[in-house]
Amino acid sequence: MHAAYWIVAALLALFYVYAGGMKLLRSQERLRPMMGWVDRVPMPAVRLIGGVEVLGALGLLLPPLTGIAVWLAVATAAGFVLLQVAATALHLSRGEVRETGLNVTLVVAAAAAAWLGTSWL
Repeated sequence: MHAAYWIVAALLALFYVYAGGMKLLRSQERLRPMMGWVDRVPMPAVRLIGGVEVLGALGLLLPPLTGIAVWLAVATAAGFVLLQVAATALHLSRGEVRETGLNVTLVVAAAAAAWLGTSWL
């Protein structure tokens, strides 16, 4: 169970560091080709989402690594499930059904990380 958690958590962390870092560092114009929704959401909110994603990536890895407050890893994974459900709703509201495949994959991966993370408790 621990090995499976690390594989899933590491992949999620890599994804969220990359995606969150882009939201934190790139301008709206540079984000628009990849994320059309940035025109609909104020940039401070986009930056906040990016910060949450980067901090969440750390939340998946640091608690189990340090053995301190390991329940935070489970809470972080559950938070990513909620984040992706909200992202799916945003895409569907914009008529972007094809873009929801990644969101569904991330929901499944985050739910798996939450379930596997309970082995640390």
